[in-house]
Amino acid sequence: MLILTRKIDQSIIIQGNITIMVLGVERDRVKLGIAAPADVAVLREELVTDGSNVSPIRRVAKTNLTPTHGALALKPEQEP
Repeated sequence: MLILTRKIDQSIIIQGNITIMVLGVERDRVKLGIAAPADVAVLREELVTDGSNVSPIRRVAKTNLTPTHGALALKPEQEP
């Protein structure tokens, strides 16, 4: 297991196309934003009971996401 320390609005990138960003920390909870290709299932651990359930419950349309500088959300990047 790799253990990293990140601050709010900092990210890690996995395989060049999956981004995990720390959006906020409140008491004992960490809010994460995950941007991944549509073919990558992203599930909470408690939803995977026997390893056979690998489809996400809800998929949001893929957009480029940027942090809202300290806010607890991501917003789509503005088109130039």
